[in-house]
Formats: sequence, C-alpha cells, structure tokens
Amino acid sequence: MIQCKRVYEAAQSTDGQRVLVDRLWPRGCSKESLGLADWLKRVAPSDTLRKQFCHDPALFDEFRLLYRAELAAHPEHWQVLLEMARKGNLTLLYAAKDEVHNNAVVLAEFLEEERERCGPPSSPVCYAGEL
Repeated sequence: MIQCKRVYEAAQSTDGQRVLVDRLWPRGCSKESLGLADWLKRVAPSDTLRKQFCHDPALFDEFRLLYRAELAAHPEHWQVLLEMARKGNLTLLYAAKDEVHNNAVVLAEFLEEERERCGPPSSPVCYAGEL
C-alpha cells in the first residue's frame, strides 16, 4: 500500500517505509523525528514546476500533468519507491498544508499505476512459455 502523510503527523507502525518526497527540508523537523528510510529530493517536482504551481489548487490539474511528465522522463528517480512498495507499506511524506493538492498525491497515483502496469501477466499470451 502506498499512502501519503504530512511530515507533521506522528509516525505509526502501519507506515512501513517512510520517504520524504519534497525537494526542500520541512521547517521545524529533525531527521530523527521523521523516522525516514530515505529523502528522495530528485523525485520531487523541479524547482521551476514547484514555483509555478505555488500550491494553488486552481493550477493543480496542470501541475499534475507536468509533474507526471517529469516522472515519466526520469524512472531512475522513482524506481526505488516502486521496489519499496512491492515489499510492503510505503508512506510518502510531504510538508504542504494542502492534503489533496500536493506532489506526494500525484506521485502516489503515478506509482500505483506503474505497479499495476508492471504487475504479473494477465492474458494467456503473456503466460506463454511459463507453463
């Protein structure tokens, strides 16, 4: 399961691997307090895209499209997250106040789609040679 959570929320045992997916370190948080498995700055939106979006919900649909294009162009930035998600729970941490319109939500959607796309074969043709 892939879930998103603000860095200011307490860690829980169901979080699994906790990964910060923001380019900037969140204010007022120590590394120890977050219980991070990793901080993946490079998976966050580019500085240009982040500044263009500026957490404006009216721009979120455009942001989603542009951020997904950035992700598709750089699988090396998010492949490790897909591997973590295959092994157990993955929590994507972000600092934004808006829990619906943020990069972690878009990233979680993207990763879920990739996980489904790359899942086990689903048609008889795909099973050819496996029997």
